[in-house]
Amino acid sequence: MIRFLIRTAIFLGSAAIGILAAVWLLPDVHVTATGFITAAIVFAVAQSLLSPFIMKIAARNAPAFLGGIGLVSTFVSLVIASVITGLSISGWRTWILASLVVWLVTALATVLLPMFLLKDEVAERKEKNKKATA
Repeated sequence: MIRFLIRTAIFLGSAAIGILAAVWLLPDVHVTATGFITAAIVFAVAQSLLSPFIMKIAARNAPAFLGGIGLVSTFVSLVIASVITGLSISGWRTWILASLVVWLVTALATVLLPMFLLKDEVAERKEKNKKATA
């Protein structure tokens, strides 16, 4: 249960960081303060539900597109978040750039956040392994 909560927190945190990065880097991406949390939650939920679904469809119908599944699911998740929340993205170029920025930042955050959030847990495991082998 704790692992599920940690993974959920990391996934939500990476979604929030990705959306913030797009807002900060792209002048045509806006989100209201109250809509930000909702946008991060909606994006994270949509991304977690859509990624496996889109992957399955692509694997069956267009295996050459499997490498771009993350970008496609990020784009679709941003569309859903913008329809439901206070997230606003204007212009087709901004949609493409926002998808790239959010995809890249969430991917990096998903890798890096556990290193910072779970640093103590990793140190404890190393210490237990040293004691067990000694």
